[in-house]
Amino acid sequence: MCLAVIAWQSHPDYPLVLAANRDEFYARSTRPASWWGQSVELLAGRDEEAGGTWLGIARTGRIALLTNVRAPSERNPHAPSRGALVVSALQSAQPTGEWLRAQAPRMQAFNGFNLLVAEPAPFARGMPRLVYFTNRRRTGPRLMAPGIYGLSNAFLDTPWPKVVRAVAGFACTLASRVDADGLLALMADRQPVRDSELPSTGVPLEWERALAPIQIRANGYGTRSTTIVTVRRDGVVNFIERSFEPDAPDVHRDRHFEFTLGGVRSPVPRNSGARKPG
Repeated sequence: MCLAVIAWQSHPDYPLVLAANRDEFYARSTRPASWWGQSVELLAGRDEEAGGTWLGIARTGRIALLTNVRAPSERNPHAPSRGALVVSALQSAQPTGEWLRAQAPRMQAFNGFNLLVAEPAPFARGMPRLVYFTNRRRTGPRLMAPGIYGLSNAFLDTPWPKVVRAVAGFACTLASRVDADGLLALMADRQPVRDSELPSTGVPLEWERALAPIQIRANGYGTRSTTIVTVRRDGVVNFIERSFEPDAPDVHRDRHFEFTLGGVRSPVPRNSGARKPG
C-alpha cells in the first residue's frame, strides 16, 4: 500500500471513509480481495509471495493498512514480510494498544513501515479509535483525532505532492457526497509533478518522477489496485477493489463486497468483469 487517504469521524453519516492505492511490481503474484478461510472473518487481498496483505477489514470492523517507508539505503533483504503485521492486527482479539505493545519487541526487525489500525465504534469494543504507528520513529503509537489524513511512503501527513493533491481532492469529494466512483477517479489521477516539487527519497530522479503521481504507471511497476472502504453509522460496510491487470494495466476488474459488521450481507462479491476505464 503506497497511498491512502482516510476520513476519520469527520462525516455525519460515515465514521470512516478510506481510499487507497497499492503500488507494486507487476511481476509480484497477488490474489484479489476475498474472504479468507471458512470462517470468513477477514476480507483482504493477498500477497501470494509472502502470504500477507496490505489492507483488510475484519468482520468486527477493525481495519488495518500498511505502507512501506521509502528508504532504500536502510532496506534489509532478509527482514520478515511487513504484510504479516496487517494480518496479525486484523486477527487479534486484543485491543489495538495491547496488540501493539505485544508486538513491540519485534517491530524493529521489519523494514520501515507505517501502520494504521481503525476501529469505528459503536461496533468496536469501547471507544472508536484510529491508531498510527511507525517503526522508524520512537514516538510510539499515536491516537488520531477526528479529521482527514494522508499517508504515502513517508510518515503520516508528510506533504509529498501526491499526498497533498489526494487529501484536497478527497475532502472536496466528501463535501459533496460519499461517492465511490468519484473516489476511484481521484485515485486514478496520473498528473505528473514538477521536478522542483519532488521529494528526495534516495531513488534516482527518473524514479522520483515515476513514483510522484497518485496513480503510478512505470516500467514493470505501478498501481496494482485501488480500494475504497466506507463504514456507515448503522454498521453497513462497502468494500470496493479495482484491480489492474499486470500485463495490461489499463484494464481493470471491480469487486464489490457489502456486509454488516458482525454478519456478512453478501458473501459472494458483485464482480463487474474486466474492462478498460470509461
